[in-house]
Amino acid sequence: TKAKMACGDKKASCRVALLDPELTVTQPPRVTALTGIDALAHALETFVTKRRNPISLAFSREAWLLLAGNFRRVMDEPQSLEARGGMLLGSSFAGLAIENSMLGATHALANPLTANYGIPHGQAIGVMLPHVVRFNGEEFSHWYQELLDVSAHERGYPDPREGVEGLAQFVAALVERAGLPTRLEACGVQREKLPQMADEAATQWTGTFNPREVGPAELLSIYERAF
Repeated sequence: TKAKMACGDKKASCRVALLDPELTVTQPPRVTALTGIDALAHALETFVTKRRNPISLAFSREAWLLLAGNFRRVMDEPQSLEARGGMLLGSSFAGLAIENSMLGATHALANPLTANYGIPHGQAIGVMLPHVVRFNGEEFSHWYQELLDVSAHERGYPDPREGVEGLAQFVAALVERAGLPTRLEACGVQREKLPQMADEAATQWTGTFNPREVGPAELLSIYERAF
């Protein structure tokens, strides 16, 4: 059906998560990059959703510190169990944040890219995330600033003085560092299909939790920025 659906039942919920970094050492670099970018998006999106709350924010903050702080290192030092462990724990925390606050427009925009062009989810996320940060930042820069201030005194994180634009550039630089395309055109997307995909993105449930309201027109404008 080319539709990404959410399903769940208490009987299917996990009780324990085993985070063993040794199991990821032989993971291809591209898989490490794609899953890492997606996890980072989980941390960023959950921090600014309409349903953000003290519990989700706590998980989002810790996920941000771990993921943003270890992504470059895990790409540069793929044998580092410390870096891989940080990515695993950050991913787990980000998942817990999702359960408490949901996601946003980045994921709504990513799904049609995968459905129409077979673009891997993490790649679609990597292209769209910086532009969604900029879009949301026009009205919710103070929320992103809260997250930037958490890592203000740590090396390797975006400079909080650069605000939303600095954060967007930081994410784009990570995607580029991973050797992944940063524009839709480079992913083989055709400009004439953007309106159709914007309509499809508007039907995604994740977009309803985005801090700024997004309909076909807004989503099309974000696609165009990313093209």
